[in-house]
Amino acid sequence: MSTNRPDRSAHQRLLALERANRVRLTRATLKRRLRAGEVAAADTILRSSRDTDTMTVAELLLNQHGWGPTRSAKVLRSVSLSEKKTLGSLTERQRVMLAAVLSSRENKERTIRPS
Repeated sequence: MSTNRPDRSAHQRLLALERANRVRLTRATLKRRLRAGEVAAADTILRSSRDTDTMTVAELLLNQHGWGPTRSAKVLRSVSLSEKKTLGSLTERQRVMLAAVLSSRENKERTIRPS
């Protein structure tokens, strides 16, 4: 039995590394797509994923094109959320409220800036 323990431990480490790599890749892809405008932050907030559960809401907002720390903080204050709040810890009510605020801002920006 003592010989199986190191093998199991090594196997668990390998699985953890594979998961961590998948999470990093998923987040990097999401950030790229947010910056390019291919995906909306509101959609990402509504569609939760295990790979993005530990990502902070502020990190998500900051990766949108044209968003900085001030704008991100202002939106989060308007819905009474901390910048350190993770996507996975948002309640359904918080998700819907934040997505609605972001969607309304997106619609306002589209009408102001013609494509």
